[in-house]
Amino acid sequence: MNTPAAAPQHRSRKHYVTAGLSSMIGTTIEWYDFFLYGIAAALIFNKIYFPAIDPITGTLAAFGTYAVGFVARPLGGIVFGHFGDRVGRKSMLMISLMLMGVPTVLIGLTPSYESIGYWGAVALVFCRFLQGLAVGGEWGGAVLMAVEHAPEGKKGLFGSLPQVGVAPGLILSSLAMGAVSRLPEADMLSWGWRLPFLASVFLLLVGWYIRAKVGESPEFQAALAQPKPEAPPLRAVLRDHKAPVLAALVACISEKTWFYTIATFSLTYAVGTLGLPRETILNGVIWGAAAALVTIPLFGWLGDRCSKQAIFIAGALGISLFSAGFFALLDEKTAYHTNVAMLVAFGVVYAAMYAQESSLFASMFPPEVRYTGISLAVQIGGAIGGGTAPLVATYLLAQGGGSPRLIVFYLAGLGVVAAVCGLMMRPYRQPLAQADAPFASGRAGKRVAPLASR
Repeated sequence: MNTPAAAPQHRSRKHYVTAGLSSMIGTTIEWYDFFLYGIAAALIFNKIYFPAIDPITGTLAAFGTYAVGFVARPLGGIVFGHFGDRVGRKSMLMISLMLMGVPTVLIGLTPSYESIGYWGAVALVFCRFLQGLAVGGEWGGAVLMAVEHAPEGKKGLFGSLPQVGVAPGLILSSLAMGAVSRLPEADMLSWGWRLPFLASVFLLLVGWYIRAKVGESPEFQAALAQPKPEAPPLRAVLRDHKAPVLAALVACISEKTWFYTIATFSLTYAVGTLGLPRETILNGVIWGAAAALVTIPLFGWLGDRCSKQAIFIAGALGISLFSAGFFALLDEKTAYHTNVAMLVAFGVVYAAMYAQESSLFASMFPPEVRYTGISLAVQIGGAIGGGTAPLVATYLLAQGGGSPRLIVFYLAGLGVVAAVCGLMMRPYRQPLAQADAPFASGRAGKRVAPLASR
Protein backbone atom coordinates (compact mmCIF):
# COMPACT_ATOMS: atom_id res chain seq x y z
CA MET A 1 0.00 0.00 0.00
CA ASN A 2 1.23 3.52 -0.78
CA THR A 3 0.00 4.99 2.46
CA PRO A 4 2.84 7.45 2.90
CA ALA A 5 1.92 9.38 -0.23
CA ALA A 6 -1.79 9.32 0.50
CA ALA A 7 -1.63 9.91 4.22
CA PRO A 8 -3.20 13.18 5.31
CA GLN A 9 -0.86 15.83 6.57
CA HIS A 10 -1.61 17.93 9.62
CA ARG A 11 -2.10 21.56 8.69
CA SER A 12 -2.96 24.52 10.84
CA ARG A 13 -6.22 26.40 10.63
CA LYS A 14 -4.28 29.37 9.23
CA HIS A 15 -3.14 27.20 6.32
CA TYR A 16 -6.72 26.25 5.42
CA VAL A 17 -7.99 29.80 5.73
CA THR A 18 -5.12 31.26 3.68
CA ALA A 19 -5.70 28.78 0.85
CA GLY A 20 -9.45 29.43 0.83
CA LEU A 21 -9.21 33.21 0.99
CA SER A 22 -6.50 33.39 -1.68
CA SER A 23 -8.77 31.45 -4.03
CA MET A 24 -11.67 33.77 -3.23
CA ILE A 25 -9.65 36.97 -3.71
CA GLY A 26 -8.08 35.71 -6.93
CA THR A 27 -11.44 34.77 -8.44
CA THR A 28 -12.86 38.13 -7.32
CA ILE A 29 -10.26 39.95 -9.38
CA GLU A 30 -10.73 37.76 -12.45
CA TRP A 31 -14.54 37.98 -12.29
CA TYR A 32 -14.34 41.75 -11.91
CA ASP A 33 -12.53 41.86 -15.25
CA PHE A 34 -14.92 39.41 -16.91
CA PHE A 35 -18.14 41.01 -15.66
CA LEU A 36 -16.93 44.51 -16.43
CA TYR A 37 -16.97 43.62 -20.11
CA GLY A 38 -20.51 42.19 -19.82
CA ILE A 39 -21.87 45.38 -18.25
CA ALA A 40 -20.12 47.54 -20.83
CA ALA A 41 -21.48 45.32 -23.64
CA ALA A 42 -25.01 45.77 -22.30
CA LEU A 43 -24.88 49.54 -21.77
CA ILE A 44 -22.00 51.13 -23.71
CA PHE A 45 -20.26 49.16 -26.45
CA ASN A 46 -23.14 49.35 -28.94
CA LYS A 47 -22.71 53.16 -28.91
CA ILE A 48 -18.91 53.20 -28.93
CA TYR A 49 -18.05 50.44 -31.40
CA PHE A 50 -21.27 49.91 -33.41
CA PRO A 51 -22.84 53.38 -33.80
CA ALA A 52 -23.41 52.99 -37.54
CA ILE A 53 -26.20 50.40 -37.15
CA ASP A 54 -29.61 50.50 -35.48
CA PRO A 55 -29.80 50.14 -31.67
CA ILE A 56 -31.19 46.57 -31.56
CA THR A 57 -28.65 45.25 -34.07
CA GLY A 58 -25.92 47.20 -32.30
CA THR A 59 -26.86 45.58 -29.00
CA LEU A 60 -26.79 42.14 -30.62
CA ALA A 61 -23.37 42.93 -32.12
CA ALA A 62 -22.05 44.07 -28.73
CA PHE A 63 -23.37 40.88 -27.11
CA GLY A 64 -21.71 38.96 -29.94
CA THR A 65 -18.29 40.28 -28.92
CA TYR A 66 -19.25 39.41 -25.35
CA ALA A 67 -20.08 35.81 -26.35
CA VAL A 68 -16.58 35.30 -27.79
CA GLY A 69 -15.25 35.01 -24.24
CA PHE A 70 -17.51 32.03 -23.65
CA VAL A 71 -16.44 30.36 -26.89
CA ALA A 72 -12.83 30.50 -25.66
CA ARG A 73 -13.60 29.15 -22.19
CA PRO A 74 -13.71 25.43 -23.12
CA LEU A 75 -10.35 25.77 -24.88
CA GLY A 76 -8.92 27.43 -21.78
CA GLY A 77 -10.38 24.67 -19.63
CA ILE A 78 -8.79 21.95 -21.78
CA VAL A 79 -5.35 23.58 -22.01
CA PHE A 80 -5.12 24.70 -18.38
CA GLY A 81 -6.74 21.47 -17.21
CA HIS A 82 -4.10 19.36 -18.97
CA PHE A 83 -1.18 21.25 -17.47
CA GLY A 84 -2.97 21.66 -14.14
CA ASP A 85 -3.26 17.86 -13.87
CA ARG A 86 0.30 17.29 -15.06
CA VAL A 87 2.32 20.31 -13.84
CA GLY A 88 0.35 21.77 -10.95
CA ARG A 89 -2.67 23.86 -9.92
CA LYS A 90 -0.78 26.90 -8.63
CA SER A 91 1.30 27.69 -11.73
CA MET A 92 -1.81 27.61 -13.92
CA LEU A 93 -3.58 30.05 -11.61
CA MET A 94 -0.73 32.52 -11.83
CA ILE A 95 -0.78 32.37 -15.64
CA SER A 96 -4.58 32.71 -15.85
CA LEU A 97 -4.49 35.81 -13.63
CA MET A 98 -2.06 37.53 -15.98
CA LEU A 99 -3.98 36.39 -19.05
CA MET A 100 -7.10 38.05 -17.66
CA GLY A 101 -5.63 41.29 -16.35
CA VAL A 102 -3.57 42.38 -19.36
CA PRO A 103 -6.41 42.17 -21.95
CA THR A 104 -8.71 44.03 -19.57
CA VAL A 105 -6.32 46.97 -19.46
CA LEU A 106 -5.97 46.81 -23.26
CA ILE A 107 -9.76 47.03 -23.65
CA GLY A 108 -9.64 50.30 -21.74
CA LEU A 109 -7.10 51.58 -24.27
CA THR A 110 -8.92 50.42 -27.43
CA PRO A 111 -9.86 53.34 -29.75
CA SER A 112 -13.53 53.89 -30.64
CA TYR A 113 -15.31 53.44 -33.97
CA GLU A 114 -14.82 57.15 -34.72
CA SER A 115 -11.04 56.68 -34.54
CA ILE A 116 -10.38 53.35 -36.28
CA GLY A 117 -13.76 52.09 -37.47
CA TYR A 118 -14.63 48.46 -36.88
CA TRP A 119 -11.00 47.63 -36.07
CA GLY A 120 -11.91 48.67 -32.54
CA ALA A 121 -14.48 45.89 -32.43
CA VAL A 122 -11.87 43.46 -33.78
CA ALA A 123 -9.54 44.43 -30.94
CA LEU A 124 -12.38 43.86 -28.46
CA VAL A 125 -12.97 40.38 -29.84
CA PHE A 126 -9.29 39.47 -29.52
CA CYS A 127 -9.07 40.74 -25.92
CA ARG A 128 -12.33 39.03 -25.03
CA PHE A 129 -11.00 35.77 -26.45
CA LEU A 130 -7.97 35.99 -24.16
CA GLN A 131 -10.26 36.73 -21.22
CA GLY A 132 -12.24 33.62 -22.06
CA LEU A 133 -9.10 31.48 -22.09
CA ALA A 134 -8.18 32.87 -18.67
CA VAL A 135 -11.58 32.22 -17.08
CA GLY A 136 -11.67 28.76 -18.63
CA GLY A 137 -8.44 27.88 -16.85
CA GLU A 138 -9.07 29.89 -13.69
CA TRP A 139 -12.18 28.29 -12.28
CA GLY A 140 -10.97 24.69 -12.14
CA GLY A 141 -7.67 25.59 -10.52
CA ALA A 142 -9.18 27.98 -7.99
CA VAL A 143 -11.84 25.60 -6.72
CA LEU A 144 -9.40 22.69 -6.57
CA MET A 145 -6.88 24.71 -4.57
CA ALA A 146 -9.67 25.43 -2.08
CA VAL A 147 -11.25 21.94 -2.02
CA GLU A 148 -7.98 20.00 -2.01
CA HIS A 149 -6.48 22.16 0.74
CA ALA A 150 -9.66 21.91 2.85
CA PRO A 151 -9.98 19.68 5.92
CA GLU A 152 -12.31 16.69 5.74
CA GLY A 153 -15.92 17.56 6.48
CA LYS A 154 -15.50 21.16 5.33
CA LYS A 155 -14.89 20.77 1.61
CA GLY A 156 -18.29 22.24 0.81
CA LEU A 157 -17.61 25.37 2.83
CA PHE A 158 -14.06 25.89 1.55
CA GLY A 159 -15.08 24.95 -1.99
CA SER A 160 -17.72 27.69 -1.86
CA LEU A 161 -15.11 30.38 -1.12
CA PRO A 162 -13.81 30.74 -4.70
CA GLN A 163 -17.47 30.68 -5.76
CA VAL A 164 -18.00 33.65 -3.45
CA GLY A 165 -15.51 35.56 -5.61
CA VAL A 166 -18.22 35.94 -8.25
CA ALA A 167 -20.27 38.17 -5.95
CA PRO A 168 -17.63 40.78 -5.03
CA GLY A 169 -16.40 40.68 -8.64
CA LEU A 170 -19.90 41.57 -9.79
CA ILE A 171 -20.28 44.17 -7.03
CA LEU A 172 -16.99 45.88 -7.85
CA SER A 173 -17.65 45.93 -11.59
CA SER A 174 -21.19 47.26 -11.07
CA LEU A 175 -19.97 49.92 -8.63
CA ALA A 176 -17.24 50.96 -11.04
CA MET A 177 -19.61 51.28 -14.00
CA GLY A 178 -22.26 52.89 -11.81
CA ALA A 179 -19.75 55.54 -10.71
CA VAL A 180 -18.75 56.51 -14.24
CA SER A 181 -22.42 56.43 -15.30
CA ARG A 182 -22.93 59.51 -13.13
CA LEU A 183 -20.64 61.50 -15.41
CA PRO A 184 -22.20 63.64 -18.16
CA GLU A 185 -23.19 61.35 -21.05
CA ALA A 186 -20.54 62.73 -23.42
CA ASP A 187 -17.74 62.33 -20.86
CA MET A 188 -18.86 58.85 -19.87
CA LEU A 189 -18.91 57.65 -23.49
CA SER A 190 -15.63 59.31 -24.48
CA TRP A 191 -13.32 58.45 -21.57
CA GLY A 192 -15.23 57.68 -18.36
CA TRP A 193 -16.09 54.06 -19.21
CA ARG A 194 -12.39 53.29 -19.71
CA LEU A 195 -11.40 54.02 -16.11
CA PRO A 196 -12.75 50.77 -14.57
CA PHE A 197 -10.85 48.75 -17.18
CA LEU A 198 -7.58 50.61 -16.59
CA ALA A 199 -7.96 50.19 -12.83
CA SER A 200 -7.59 46.44 -13.34
CA VAL A 201 -3.79 46.82 -13.35
CA PHE A 202 -3.85 47.49 -9.59
CA LEU A 203 -6.07 44.46 -8.95
CA LEU A 204 -3.73 42.33 -11.05
CA LEU A 205 -0.77 43.21 -8.83
CA VAL A 206 -2.77 42.48 -5.66
CA GLY A 207 -3.92 39.11 -6.98
CA TRP A 208 -0.42 38.08 -7.99
CA TYR A 209 0.97 38.93 -4.57
CA ILE A 210 -1.73 36.97 -2.73
CA ARG A 211 -1.59 33.84 -4.87
CA ALA A 212 2.19 33.67 -4.69
CA LYS A 213 1.89 33.01 -0.94
CA VAL A 214 -0.08 29.75 -1.26
CA GLY A 215 1.58 26.38 -1.78
CA GLU A 216 0.62 23.64 -4.22
CA SER A 217 -2.45 21.48 -3.60
CA PRO A 218 -1.62 18.61 -1.18
CA GLU A 219 -3.77 16.13 -3.13
CA PHE A 220 -1.92 17.00 -6.33
CA GLN A 221 1.42 16.58 -4.54
CA ALA A 222 0.28 13.13 -3.40
CA ALA A 223 -0.72 12.28 -6.97
CA LEU A 224 2.77 13.23 -8.18
CA ALA A 225 4.18 10.40 -6.05
CA GLN A 226 2.18 7.88 -8.07
CA PRO A 227 3.04 6.55 -11.56
CA LYS A 228 1.91 8.89 -14.31
CA PRO A 229 -1.35 8.00 -16.10
CA GLU A 230 -1.00 6.22 -19.43
CA ALA A 231 -3.41 8.56 -21.25
CA PRO A 232 -3.48 12.37 -21.31
CA PRO A 233 -6.07 13.79 -18.88
CA LEU A 234 -8.52 14.83 -21.61
CA ARG A 235 -8.51 11.39 -23.23
CA ALA A 236 -8.91 9.69 -19.85
CA VAL A 237 -11.86 11.92 -18.95
CA LEU A 238 -13.65 11.37 -22.27
CA ARG A 239 -13.00 7.62 -22.11
CA ASP A 240 -13.70 6.84 -18.47
CA HIS A 241 -15.81 9.65 -17.03
CA LYS A 242 -18.45 10.48 -19.66
CA ALA A 243 -21.44 10.35 -17.30
CA PRO A 244 -20.18 12.88 -14.72
CA VAL A 245 -18.94 15.22 -17.45
CA LEU A 246 -22.34 15.14 -19.15
CA ALA A 247 -24.31 15.63 -15.93
CA ALA A 248 -22.19 18.58 -14.81
CA LEU A 249 -22.11 20.11 -18.30
CA VAL A 250 -25.88 20.13 -18.83
CA ALA A 251 -26.52 21.35 -15.29
CA CYS A 252 -24.08 24.21 -15.90
CA ILE A 253 -25.96 25.27 -19.02
CA SER A 254 -29.00 25.99 -16.85
CA GLU A 255 -27.08 27.70 -14.06
CA LYS A 256 -25.02 29.90 -16.40
CA THR A 257 -28.06 30.82 -18.50
CA TRP A 258 -29.86 31.93 -15.35
CA PHE A 259 -26.92 33.92 -14.04
CA TYR A 260 -26.09 35.78 -17.25
CA THR A 261 -29.72 36.46 -18.06
CA ILE A 262 -29.98 38.14 -14.65
CA ALA A 263 -26.54 39.80 -14.59
CA THR A 264 -26.34 40.98 -18.20
CA PHE A 265 -29.55 40.75 -20.24
CA SER A 266 -31.71 42.21 -17.48
CA LEU A 267 -29.65 45.43 -17.67
CA THR A 268 -30.59 45.89 -21.31
CA TYR A 269 -34.21 44.89 -20.65
CA ALA A 270 -34.61 47.20 -17.67
CA VAL A 271 -33.01 50.23 -19.35
CA GLY A 272 -34.08 49.74 -22.97
CA THR A 273 -37.54 48.17 -22.60
CA LEU A 274 -38.76 49.32 -19.19
CA GLY A 275 -37.03 52.70 -19.17
CA LEU A 276 -35.42 52.26 -15.75
CA PRO A 277 -32.38 54.46 -14.99
CA ARG A 278 -29.03 52.67 -15.31
CA GLU A 279 -28.27 53.42 -11.67
CA THR A 280 -31.45 51.64 -10.50
CA ILE A 281 -30.73 48.33 -12.20
CA LEU A 282 -27.02 48.46 -11.36
CA ASN A 283 -27.86 49.09 -7.71
CA GLY A 284 -30.19 46.10 -7.82
CA VAL A 285 -27.38 43.92 -9.15
CA ILE A 286 -25.13 45.18 -6.37
CA TRP A 287 -27.71 44.30 -3.69
CA GLY A 288 -28.21 40.84 -5.17
CA ALA A 289 -24.49 40.18 -5.42
CA ALA A 290 -24.00 41.43 -1.85
CA ALA A 291 -26.60 38.91 -0.67
CA ALA A 292 -24.80 36.13 -2.56
CA LEU A 293 -21.58 37.13 -0.82
CA VAL A 294 -23.21 35.88 2.40
CA THR A 295 -25.47 33.11 1.14
CA ILE A 296 -22.94 31.24 -1.04
CA PRO A 297 -20.73 30.24 1.93
CA LEU A 298 -23.91 29.64 3.95
CA PHE A 299 -25.18 27.17 1.35
CA GLY A 300 -21.69 25.66 1.16
CA TRP A 301 -21.77 25.13 4.93
CA LEU A 302 -25.24 23.58 4.70
CA GLY A 303 -23.98 21.23 1.98
CA ASP A 304 -21.40 19.84 4.42
CA ARG A 305 -24.10 19.16 6.98
CA CYS A 306 -26.86 17.71 4.87
CA SER A 307 -26.76 16.98 1.14
CA LYS A 308 -24.94 18.97 -1.53
CA GLN A 309 -27.01 17.17 -4.11
CA ALA A 310 -30.35 18.12 -2.53
CA ILE A 311 -29.41 21.80 -2.20
CA PHE A 312 -28.20 21.90 -5.81
CA ILE A 313 -31.49 20.39 -7.02
CA ALA A 314 -33.50 22.85 -4.90
CA GLY A 315 -31.64 25.75 -6.50
CA ALA A 316 -32.31 24.32 -9.97
CA LEU A 317 -36.03 24.06 -9.26
CA GLY A 318 -35.86 27.61 -7.93
CA ILE A 319 -35.02 28.76 -11.46
CA SER A 320 -38.28 27.22 -12.70
CA LEU A 321 -40.34 28.64 -9.86
CA PHE A 322 -38.93 32.19 -9.77
CA SER A 323 -38.42 33.00 -13.46
CA ALA A 324 -41.87 34.55 -13.88
CA GLY A 325 -41.61 36.33 -10.54
CA PHE A 326 -38.28 37.91 -11.45
CA PHE A 327 -39.60 39.63 -14.56
CA ALA A 328 -42.87 40.51 -12.83
CA LEU A 329 -40.91 42.34 -10.15
CA LEU A 330 -38.82 44.20 -12.73
CA ASP A 331 -42.01 45.20 -14.57
CA GLU A 332 -43.11 47.14 -11.48
CA LYS A 333 -40.41 49.65 -12.47
CA THR A 334 -39.45 50.65 -8.93
CA ALA A 335 -36.12 50.47 -7.14
CA TYR A 336 -37.70 48.42 -4.33
CA HIS A 337 -39.10 45.71 -6.60
CA THR A 338 -35.88 45.65 -8.65
CA ASN A 339 -33.83 45.09 -5.50
CA VAL A 340 -36.12 42.28 -4.30
CA ALA A 341 -35.89 40.59 -7.70
CA MET A 342 -32.09 40.66 -7.63
CA LEU A 343 -31.86 39.60 -3.97
CA VAL A 344 -33.86 36.42 -4.62
CA ALA A 345 -32.32 35.70 -8.05
CA PHE A 346 -28.71 36.01 -6.88
CA GLY A 347 -28.88 35.46 -3.13
CA VAL A 348 -31.14 32.40 -3.07
CA VAL A 349 -31.67 30.67 -6.42
CA TYR A 350 -28.22 31.17 -7.89
CA ALA A 351 -26.35 30.85 -4.59
CA ALA A 352 -27.96 27.49 -3.74
CA MET A 353 -26.72 25.96 -7.00
CA TYR A 354 -23.38 27.67 -7.37
CA ALA A 355 -22.19 27.05 -3.82
CA GLN A 356 -22.32 23.29 -4.35
CA GLU A 357 -20.67 23.09 -7.76
CA SER A 358 -17.02 23.14 -6.73
CA SER A 359 -17.10 20.32 -4.17
CA LEU A 360 -19.97 18.43 -5.83
CA PHE A 361 -18.37 18.34 -9.27
CA ALA A 362 -14.86 17.71 -7.91
CA SER A 363 -16.15 14.68 -5.99
CA MET A 364 -17.08 12.99 -9.27
CA PHE A 365 -13.50 12.76 -10.59
CA PRO A 366 -10.21 11.23 -9.30
CA PRO A 367 -7.40 13.73 -8.51
CA GLU A 368 -5.26 12.87 -11.55
CA VAL A 369 -7.92 14.09 -14.02
CA ARG A 370 -10.00 16.32 -11.75
CA TYR A 371 -8.81 19.69 -13.12
CA THR A 372 -9.56 18.58 -16.68
CA GLY A 373 -12.86 16.93 -15.80
CA ILE A 374 -14.48 19.82 -13.99
CA SER A 375 -13.03 22.44 -16.33
CA LEU A 376 -14.30 20.65 -19.42
CA ALA A 377 -17.82 20.28 -18.07
CA VAL A 378 -18.17 23.74 -16.57
CA GLN A 379 -16.55 25.68 -19.39
CA ILE A 380 -18.47 23.98 -22.19
CA GLY A 381 -21.65 24.42 -20.18
CA GLY A 382 -20.71 28.05 -19.58
CA ALA A 383 -20.03 28.61 -23.28
CA ILE A 384 -23.40 27.18 -24.31
CA GLY A 385 -25.47 28.67 -21.51
CA GLY A 386 -23.76 31.89 -20.48
CA GLY A 387 -22.37 32.79 -23.89
CA THR A 388 -25.76 32.58 -25.58
CA ALA A 389 -27.96 33.80 -22.72
CA PRO A 390 -28.13 37.52 -23.66
CA LEU A 391 -28.49 36.71 -27.36
CA VAL A 392 -31.23 34.14 -26.82
CA ALA A 393 -33.06 36.35 -24.34
CA THR A 394 -32.89 39.34 -26.71
CA TYR A 395 -34.27 37.19 -29.55
CA LEU A 396 -37.07 35.74 -27.37
CA LEU A 397 -37.98 39.21 -26.16
CA ALA A 398 -38.36 40.36 -29.77
CA GLN A 399 -40.40 37.27 -30.65
CA GLY A 400 -42.65 37.95 -27.67
CA GLY A 401 -43.35 41.48 -28.83
CA GLY A 402 -41.47 43.00 -25.90
CA SER A 403 -42.95 40.59 -23.34
CA PRO A 404 -40.52 38.32 -21.42
CA ARG A 405 -42.97 35.37 -21.33
CA LEU A 406 -40.92 33.27 -23.78
CA ILE A 407 -37.79 33.92 -21.72
CA VAL A 408 -39.66 32.69 -18.64
CA PHE A 409 -40.64 29.42 -20.37
CA TYR A 410 -37.06 28.95 -21.54
CA LEU A 411 -35.55 29.47 -18.08
CA ALA A 412 -38.18 27.32 -16.36
CA GLY A 413 -37.45 24.41 -18.70
CA LEU A 414 -33.71 24.70 -18.10
CA GLY A 415 -34.30 24.60 -14.35
CA VAL A 416 -36.09 21.25 -14.61
CA VAL A 417 -33.28 19.85 -16.78
CA ALA A 418 -30.68 20.93 -14.20
CA ALA A 419 -32.65 19.21 -11.42
CA VAL A 420 -32.67 15.95 -13.39
CA CYS A 421 -28.91 16.24 -13.89
CA GLY A 422 -28.48 16.77 -10.16
CA LEU A 423 -30.22 13.45 -9.52
CA MET A 424 -27.69 11.72 -11.79
CA MET A 425 -24.56 12.96 -9.98
CA ARG A 426 -22.54 10.36 -8.06
CA PRO A 427 -19.14 10.55 -6.31
CA TYR A 428 -16.06 8.77 -7.62
CA ARG A 429 -14.93 5.81 -5.54
CA GLN A 430 -11.66 4.07 -6.39
CA PRO A 431 -12.09 0.28 -6.72
CA LEU A 432 -10.28 -1.71 -4.04
CA ALA A 433 -8.45 -3.70 -6.71
CA GLN A 434 -6.81 -0.50 -7.94
CA ALA A 435 -5.99 0.96 -4.52
CA ASP A 436 -2.30 0.07 -4.74
CA ALA A 437 -1.80 1.46 -8.26
CA PRO A 438 -4.64 3.84 -9.00
CA PHE A 439 -3.08 5.40 -12.09
CA ALA A 440 -1.76 2.32 -13.82
CA SER A 441 -4.88 1.43 -15.78
CA GLY A 442 -6.44 4.85 -16.11
CA ARG A 443 -9.90 3.24 -15.90
CA ALA A 444 -12.78 4.78 -14.01
CA GLY A 445 -13.81 3.76 -10.56
CA LYS A 446 -17.32 3.07 -9.30
CA ARG A 447 -19.93 5.70 -8.67
CA VAL A 448 -22.10 5.08 -5.66
CA ALA A 449 -25.26 6.51 -4.15
CA PRO A 450 -26.21 8.36 -2.10
CA LEU A 451 -23.90 11.25 -2.84
CA ALA A 452 -21.48 11.68 0.05
CA SER A 453 -19.55 14.77 1.08
CA ARG A 454 -15.86 14.76 0.32
